[in-house]
Amino acid sequence: MNVKVLAAALLLPVAASAQGFAGMGTEAGGFAQPHPDPVFRFPADHGAHPDYRIEWWYLTANLNGADGTPYGLQWTLFRSALAPGNADGFASPQVWFAHAAVTTPDDHFFAERFARGGTGQAGVTPEPFSAWIDEWQMGGDSFDEMQLSAAGVDFAYDVALRAEGPLVFHGADGYSVKSAQGQASYYYSQPAFAVAGRIILPGGEVAVTGQAWLDREWSSQPLAADQTGWDWFSLSFDRGEKAMGFRLRQTDGSHFSSATWIAPDGTASSLQDGAFTATPLAWTDVAGREVPTAWAVSVADKGLDVTVTALNPDAWMAVSVPYWEGPVTVTGSHGGRGYLEMTGYD
Repeated sequence: MNVKVLAAALLLPVAASAQGFAGMGTEAGGFAQPHPDPVFRFPADHGAHPDYRIEWWYLTANLNGADGTPYGLQWTLFRSALAPGNADGFASPQVWFAHAAVTTPDDHFFAERFARGGTGQAGVTPEPFSAWIDEWQMGGDSFDEMQLSAAGVDFAYDVALRAEGPLVFHGADGYSVKSAQGQASYYYSQPAFAVAGRIILPGGEVAVTGQAWLDREWSSQPLAADQTGWDWFSLSFDRGEKAMGFRLRQTDGSHFSSATWIAPDGTASSLQDGAFTATPLAWTDVAGREVPTAWAVSVADKGLDVTVTALNPDAWMAVSVPYWEGPVTVTGSHGGRGYLEMTGYD
Protein backbone atom coordinates (compact mmCIF):
# COMPACT_ATOMS: atom_id res chain seq x y z
CA MET A 1 0.00 0.00 0.00
CA ASN A 2 1.28 3.48 -0.86
CA VAL A 3 2.44 5.10 2.38
CA LYS A 4 0.32 8.20 1.75
CA VAL A 5 -2.77 6.06 1.32
CA LEU A 6 -1.74 4.08 4.40
CA ALA A 7 -1.43 7.22 6.52
CA ALA A 8 -4.75 8.56 5.30
CA ALA A 9 -6.48 5.25 5.99
CA LEU A 10 -5.04 5.25 9.49
CA LEU A 11 -5.99 8.81 10.34
CA LEU A 12 -9.11 9.73 8.41
CA PRO A 13 -12.34 8.85 10.22
CA VAL A 14 -14.75 6.37 8.72
CA ALA A 15 -17.54 8.22 10.54
CA ALA A 16 -16.22 11.32 12.26
CA SER A 17 -19.28 11.76 14.45
CA ALA A 18 -18.74 8.31 15.95
CA GLN A 19 -14.95 8.28 16.22
CA GLY A 20 -13.85 11.77 17.15
CA PHE A 21 -11.80 14.00 14.87
CA ALA A 22 -9.53 12.00 12.52
CA GLY A 23 -10.43 8.77 14.30
CA MET A 24 -8.70 9.86 17.52
CA GLY A 25 -11.73 8.76 19.54
CA THR A 26 -11.62 5.13 18.41
CA GLU A 27 -10.85 2.38 20.91
CA ALA A 28 -7.13 1.69 21.17
CA GLY A 29 -6.97 -1.94 22.30
CA GLY A 30 -3.44 -3.25 22.68
CA PHE A 31 -1.82 0.18 22.88
CA ALA A 32 -0.42 1.72 26.05
CA GLN A 33 -2.58 4.38 27.70
CA PRO A 34 -1.59 7.51 29.67
CA HIS A 35 -2.16 7.36 33.42
CA PRO A 36 -2.25 10.03 36.14
CA ASP A 37 0.89 10.92 38.09
CA PRO A 38 3.31 10.43 35.21
CA VAL A 39 7.04 10.20 35.80
CA PHE A 40 8.93 11.74 32.88
CA ARG A 41 12.48 10.65 32.14
CA PHE A 42 14.66 12.95 30.09
CA PRO A 43 16.21 12.91 27.63
CA ALA A 44 14.45 9.59 26.84
CA ASP A 45 10.96 11.12 26.75
CA HIS A 46 12.04 13.60 24.08
CA GLY A 47 12.19 10.50 21.86
CA ALA A 48 9.47 8.24 20.44
CA HIS A 49 7.00 6.07 22.39
CA PRO A 50 6.07 3.32 19.91
CA ASP A 51 3.69 1.53 22.29
CA TYR A 52 1.32 4.52 22.03
CA ARG A 53 -0.77 5.08 18.91
CA ILE A 54 -0.20 8.78 18.17
CA GLU A 55 2.59 11.24 18.96
CA TRP A 56 3.96 14.55 17.71
CA TRP A 57 6.85 17.03 17.89
CA TYR A 58 5.16 20.31 17.02
CA LEU A 59 6.95 23.63 16.62
CA THR A 60 5.44 27.01 15.74
CA ALA A 61 7.28 30.34 15.62
CA ASN A 62 6.40 34.02 15.47
CA LEU A 63 9.14 35.81 13.56
CA ASN A 64 10.02 39.24 12.17
CA GLY A 65 12.16 40.32 9.26
CA ALA A 66 14.62 43.20 9.60
CA ASP A 67 11.96 45.58 8.23
CA GLY A 68 9.45 44.47 10.86
CA THR A 69 7.34 42.25 8.57
CA PRO A 70 5.78 39.44 10.63
CA TYR A 71 6.09 35.78 9.61
CA GLY A 72 4.95 32.47 11.00
CA LEU A 73 6.80 29.16 10.79
CA GLN A 74 5.58 25.61 11.47
CA TRP A 75 7.45 22.28 11.63
CA THR A 76 5.63 19.15 12.77
CA LEU A 77 6.65 15.50 12.85
CA PHE A 78 3.90 12.98 13.57
CA ARG A 79 4.18 9.30 14.46
CA SER A 80 1.09 7.10 14.13
CA ALA A 81 1.04 3.36 14.71
CA LEU A 82 -0.96 0.52 13.16
CA ALA A 83 0.05 -1.65 16.12
CA PRO A 84 2.28 -1.19 19.19
CA GLY A 85 6.03 -1.65 18.98
CA ASN A 86 8.80 -1.62 16.41
CA ALA A 87 10.12 -3.92 13.72
CA ASP A 88 12.74 -3.71 11.01
CA GLY A 89 11.98 -2.58 7.49
CA PHE A 90 8.44 -2.54 6.17
CA ALA A 91 7.37 -4.92 8.93
CA SER A 92 7.36 -1.85 11.19
CA PRO A 93 3.83 -0.80 12.23
CA GLN A 94 4.95 2.83 12.59
CA VAL A 95 3.91 5.50 10.08
CA TRP A 96 5.60 8.91 10.05
CA PHE A 97 4.42 12.09 8.38
CA ALA A 98 5.35 15.74 8.66
CA HIS A 99 4.15 19.23 7.81
CA ALA A 100 6.16 22.39 7.24
CA ALA A 101 4.80 25.86 6.54
CA VAL A 102 5.64 29.55 6.33
CA THR A 103 2.93 32.17 6.68
CA THR A 104 3.23 35.83 5.66
CA PRO A 105 0.56 38.55 5.84
CA ASP A 106 -0.27 37.78 2.18
CA ASP A 107 0.72 34.15 1.51
CA HIS A 108 0.73 30.70 3.09
CA PHE A 109 3.21 28.06 1.89
CA PHE A 110 3.15 24.46 3.10
CA ALA A 111 4.36 20.96 2.31
CA GLU A 112 3.75 17.40 3.55
CA ARG A 113 6.00 14.32 3.76
CA PHE A 114 5.36 10.63 4.53
CA ALA A 115 7.57 7.73 5.59
CA ARG A 116 7.24 4.18 6.87
CA GLY A 117 8.99 3.27 10.11
CA GLY A 118 11.83 0.76 10.16
CA THR A 119 13.56 2.15 7.09
CA GLY A 120 15.53 5.05 8.57
CA GLN A 121 13.67 7.56 6.41
CA ALA A 122 12.14 9.17 9.50
CA GLY A 123 12.52 8.93 13.25
CA VAL A 124 13.57 10.53 16.52
CA THR A 125 16.58 9.91 18.74
CA PRO A 126 16.61 11.50 22.22
CA GLU A 127 20.36 12.05 22.78
CA PRO A 128 21.78 13.84 20.97
CA PHE A 129 18.31 14.96 19.99
CA SER A 130 17.35 14.47 16.36
CA ALA A 131 13.93 14.38 14.69
CA TRP A 132 13.81 13.96 10.92
CA ILE A 133 11.92 12.90 7.84
CA ASP A 134 14.01 12.85 4.67
CA GLU A 135 16.08 16.07 4.72
CA TRP A 136 13.69 17.91 7.06
CA GLN A 137 15.48 17.98 10.41
CA MET A 138 15.27 19.36 13.92
CA GLY A 139 18.11 18.53 16.25
CA GLY A 140 21.30 19.36 18.07
CA ASP A 141 23.51 18.34 20.95
CA SER A 142 20.54 18.69 23.30
CA PHE A 143 16.84 19.58 23.33
CA ASP A 144 17.81 23.12 24.41
CA GLU A 145 20.03 24.00 21.44
CA MET A 146 18.82 22.90 18.01
CA GLN A 147 18.89 23.66 14.31
CA LEU A 148 15.65 23.38 12.31
CA SER A 149 15.29 23.12 8.55
CA ALA A 150 12.71 22.19 5.93
CA ALA A 151 11.84 23.05 2.35
CA GLY A 152 8.85 22.86 0.01
CA VAL A 153 8.40 23.69 -3.65
CA ASP A 154 8.18 27.45 -3.03
CA PHE A 155 9.67 28.01 0.43
CA ALA A 156 12.46 26.93 2.77
CA TYR A 157 13.82 27.81 6.18
CA ASP A 158 16.88 27.18 8.31
CA VAL A 159 16.83 28.57 11.85
CA ALA A 160 18.58 28.07 15.18
CA LEU A 161 16.59 27.46 18.39
CA ARG A 162 17.83 28.26 21.91
CA ALA A 163 15.70 27.52 24.98
CA GLU A 164 15.35 30.48 27.38
CA GLY A 165 13.12 28.89 30.02
CA PRO A 166 12.13 25.57 31.57
CA LEU A 167 9.87 22.87 30.17
CA VAL A 168 6.19 23.34 31.02
CA PHE A 169 3.94 20.38 31.92
CA HIS A 170 0.25 20.72 31.10
CA GLY A 171 -2.71 19.39 33.06
CA ALA A 172 -1.73 17.53 36.23
CA ASP A 173 2.08 17.38 35.95
CA GLY A 174 1.91 16.48 32.26
CA TYR A 175 -1.24 14.33 32.36
CA SER A 176 -3.60 16.35 30.15
CA VAL A 177 -7.27 15.37 30.29
CA LYS A 178 -9.21 15.96 27.07
CA SER A 179 -12.80 15.02 27.91
CA ALA A 180 -15.31 14.56 30.72
CA GLN A 181 -15.03 10.81 30.06
CA GLY A 182 -11.33 10.93 30.93
CA GLN A 183 -9.47 10.61 27.62
CA ALA A 184 -5.99 12.03 28.10
CA SER A 185 -2.48 12.48 26.77
CA TYR A 186 0.99 13.11 28.12
CA TYR A 187 1.73 16.72 27.20
CA TYR A 188 4.61 19.11 27.83
CA SER A 189 6.06 22.11 26.00
CA GLN A 190 9.15 24.19 25.58
CA PRO A 191 7.39 27.55 25.07
CA ALA A 192 10.45 29.81 25.17
CA PHE A 193 12.81 29.19 22.27
CA ALA A 194 14.68 32.19 20.87
CA VAL A 195 14.90 31.88 17.08
CA ALA A 196 17.36 33.32 14.55
CA GLY A 197 17.95 32.31 10.96
CA ARG A 198 16.48 32.70 7.50
CA ILE A 199 13.44 31.88 5.44
CA ILE A 200 13.43 31.67 1.66
CA LEU A 201 10.32 32.71 -0.24
CA PRO A 202 9.60 33.30 -3.95
CA GLY A 203 10.66 36.92 -3.44
CA GLY A 204 14.03 35.98 -1.95
CA GLU A 205 15.79 35.27 1.33
CA VAL A 206 14.72 36.97 4.55
CA ALA A 207 16.72 37.09 7.79
CA VAL A 208 14.37 36.53 10.72
CA THR A 209 14.37 36.53 14.52
CA GLY A 210 11.66 35.76 17.04
CA GLN A 211 10.24 33.21 19.45
CA ALA A 212 9.12 29.59 19.05
CA TRP A 213 6.91 27.19 20.99
CA LEU A 214 7.45 23.41 20.84
CA ASP A 215 4.76 20.94 21.94
CA ARG A 216 5.37 17.28 22.79
CA GLU A 217 2.35 15.03 23.15
CA TRP A 218 1.55 11.33 22.95
CA SER A 219 -1.47 9.16 23.60
CA SER A 220 -3.47 6.27 22.17
CA GLN A 221 -7.03 7.60 22.38
CA PRO A 222 -6.72 11.34 23.07
CA LEU A 223 -10.33 12.24 22.19
CA ALA A 224 -13.81 11.09 23.08
CA ALA A 225 -15.96 9.67 20.29
CA ASP A 226 -18.23 12.74 20.31
CA GLN A 227 -15.43 15.32 19.89
CA THR A 228 -15.30 16.66 16.34
CA GLY A 229 -12.25 18.94 16.45
CA TRP A 230 -10.32 21.47 18.49
CA ASP A 231 -9.27 25.10 18.64
CA TRP A 232 -5.78 25.40 20.20
CA PHE A 233 -4.04 28.64 21.17
CA SER A 234 -0.44 29.29 22.21
CA LEU A 235 -0.10 32.94 23.25
CA SER A 236 2.95 34.93 24.34
CA PHE A 237 2.24 38.29 25.95
CA ASP A 238 4.32 41.46 25.98
CA ARG A 239 4.50 41.40 29.80
CA GLY A 240 6.31 38.05 29.74
CA GLU A 241 3.44 35.69 30.60
CA LYS A 242 2.33 32.94 28.24
CA ALA A 243 -0.80 30.83 27.91
CA MET A 244 -1.78 27.60 26.22
CA GLY A 245 -5.49 26.90 25.92
CA PHE A 246 -7.72 24.63 23.89
CA ARG A 247 -11.38 23.90 23.51
CA LEU A 248 -12.63 20.60 22.10
CA ARG A 249 -15.90 20.86 20.20
CA GLN A 250 -18.52 18.21 20.91
CA THR A 251 -21.43 17.00 18.79
CA ASP A 252 -24.05 18.43 21.19
CA GLY A 253 -22.63 21.95 20.75
CA SER A 254 -20.81 22.05 24.11
CA HIS A 255 -17.05 22.36 24.64
CA PHE A 256 -14.41 20.83 26.87
CA SER A 257 -11.54 23.19 27.66
CA SER A 258 -8.19 23.14 29.39
CA ALA A 259 -5.40 25.68 29.71
CA THR A 260 -2.05 26.46 31.28
CA TRP A 261 -0.95 29.89 32.51
CA ILE A 262 2.81 30.43 32.45
CA ALA A 263 4.44 33.17 34.54
CA PRO A 264 7.45 35.10 33.19
CA ASP A 265 9.81 32.83 35.17
CA GLY A 266 8.28 29.71 33.58
CA THR A 267 6.14 28.68 36.57
CA ALA A 268 2.98 27.00 35.25
CA SER A 269 -0.56 26.92 36.66
CA SER A 270 -3.13 24.46 35.32
CA LEU A 271 -6.61 25.83 34.56
CA GLN A 272 -9.57 23.45 34.68
CA ASP A 273 -12.45 22.97 32.25
CA GLY A 274 -14.33 26.25 31.79
CA ALA A 275 -11.63 28.62 33.12
CA PHE A 276 -10.37 29.31 29.58
CA THR A 277 -13.00 30.55 27.11
CA ALA A 278 -12.65 31.14 23.38
CA THR A 279 -15.56 32.53 21.35
CA PRO A 280 -15.48 33.19 17.59
CA LEU A 281 -15.89 36.85 16.61
CA ALA A 282 -15.42 36.68 12.83
CA TRP A 283 -15.49 33.93 10.22
CA THR A 284 -13.66 33.66 6.90
CA ASP A 285 -14.42 31.54 3.85
CA VAL A 286 -11.23 29.49 3.60
CA ALA A 287 -10.94 26.74 0.98
CA GLY A 288 -14.71 26.50 0.81
CA ARG A 289 -15.12 26.27 4.59
CA GLU A 290 -16.27 28.84 7.13
CA VAL A 291 -13.43 29.12 9.65
CA PRO A 292 -13.27 31.46 12.69
CA THR A 293 -10.29 33.78 12.23
CA ALA A 294 -10.92 36.26 15.07
CA TRP A 295 -11.64 35.19 18.64
CA ALA A 296 -12.49 36.60 22.05
CA VAL A 297 -10.28 34.76 24.55
CA SER A 298 -10.49 35.15 28.30
CA VAL A 299 -9.18 33.74 31.56
CA ALA A 300 -11.05 35.65 34.27
CA ASP A 301 -8.78 34.60 37.14
CA LYS A 302 -5.74 36.00 35.31
CA GLY A 303 -7.38 39.21 34.07
CA LEU A 304 -7.05 38.06 30.46
CA ASP A 305 -9.63 39.53 28.08
CA VAL A 306 -8.21 39.73 24.57
CA THR A 307 -9.01 39.55 20.89
CA VAL A 308 -6.95 37.04 18.93
CA THR A 309 -6.78 37.75 15.19
CA ALA A 310 -5.20 35.74 12.37
CA LEU A 311 -2.24 37.36 10.64
CA ASN A 312 -3.39 35.69 7.42
CA PRO A 313 -6.94 34.28 7.45
CA ASP A 314 -6.10 31.98 4.52
CA ALA A 315 -3.55 29.86 6.41
CA TRP A 316 -5.23 26.58 5.42
CA MET A 317 -3.17 23.38 5.49
CA ALA A 318 -4.57 21.40 2.53
CA VAL A 319 -2.85 18.18 3.61
CA SER A 320 -4.17 14.62 3.96
CA VAL A 321 -6.14 15.56 7.09
CA PRO A 322 -6.71 19.30 6.45
CA TYR A 323 -6.73 21.97 9.14
CA TRP A 324 -6.08 25.67 9.75
CA GLU A 325 -2.77 26.73 11.31
CA GLY A 326 -1.25 30.18 11.47
CA PRO A 327 0.20 33.07 13.47
CA VAL A 328 -2.08 35.44 15.40
CA THR A 329 -1.89 38.84 17.05
CA VAL A 330 -3.27 39.56 20.53
CA THR A 331 -4.87 42.86 21.62
CA GLY A 332 -6.88 43.95 24.65
CA SER A 333 -5.96 43.48 28.29
CA HIS A 334 -2.70 41.90 27.11
CA GLY A 335 -0.80 42.51 23.89
CA GLY A 336 1.22 39.82 22.17
CA ARG A 337 1.51 37.19 19.47
CA GLY A 338 0.95 33.49 19.15
CA TYR A 339 -0.33 30.61 17.08
CA LEU A 340 -3.76 29.13 16.45
CA GLU A 341 -4.60 25.64 15.23
CA MET A 342 -8.15 24.65 14.28
CA THR A 343 -9.23 21.17 13.19
CA GLY A 344 -12.50 19.59 12.12
CA TYR A 345 -13.87 22.48 10.05
CA ASP A 346 -15.20 20.45 7.15
